[in-house]
Amino acid sequence: MAKWTAFPYDNAGYALDAAMLEKAWTRLHAGDAEPLPKDDRVLSAWALFHAGEFQKACDAGLKAGGAGVTVANKAQSIYANYLEKSEKTKLALFQEVATRAGAQIAEDPDLANAHYWLAYSLGRYSQGISVAKALGQGLGVKVKTALETAIRLAPKHADAHIALGTFHAEVIDKVGKLLGRTQGADSGTGLKLFQRAIELNPTSAIAMIEYANGLVMLEGDKRMKEAEMLYAAAAECQPRDAMERLDVEMAKAELED
Repeated sequence: MAKWTAFPYDNAGYALDAAMLEKAWTRLHAGDAEPLPKDDRVLSAWALFHAGEFQKACDAGLKAGGAGVTVANKAQSIYANYLEKSEKTKLALFQEVATRAGAQIAEDPDLANAHYWLAYSLGRYSQGISVAKALGQGLGVKVKTALETAIRLAPKHADAHIALGTFHAEVIDKVGKLLGRTQGADSGTGLKLFQRAIELNPTSAIAMIEYANGLVMLEGDKRMKEAEMLYAAAAECQPRDAMERLDVEMAKAELED
């Protein structure tokens, strides 16, 4: 595996030992509703993830197997989305995650985060090749079904609510409300999903960012001021780990543009 780009910020504040991680677990995983692992090797892989050591976290998760595959999928997805410079490599990384998540589902259909990371990786892949092209390949249905399944299995999965809201917004933004209906996309449903995500995880910068994006995609310039307020709130969030730091920095960059 080629060497991944390093986390570009100071990660000293995000380094957690096992005891610290267990104590902070509920807060750190308010987004993905991942249960605290019983395997110490998987917990160690999560510690690497939260510290921004994404490649090491991925390797450690795959080596641990079982629940460790979820760590690997999250580490690889977050790395690909935020830090990978090559578009070709990024798409290949998302395809790998989708393959692994699909294998997890085949082994355990009730694993909520297997469905979530399948949807996330296919969704980001779809954005990379163009949403319209992805819809033509049937990826939209797969993403929507996987996210709905994740929410059914884990009703408090805030990140799945965000992603499903983004699905509705992206589809309508790219193909319009009429064609969007053929893909199961609905603006009212999308907005409710974003709102529910923020209820579930009110300090999440990414929830605020994606809600802001969704408002503009679904309702246009009339919601721009509200979207800017959400970006400002996201930029003020205090990150507790490396992934949250990437979200906050993205919000800051958006405000500067």
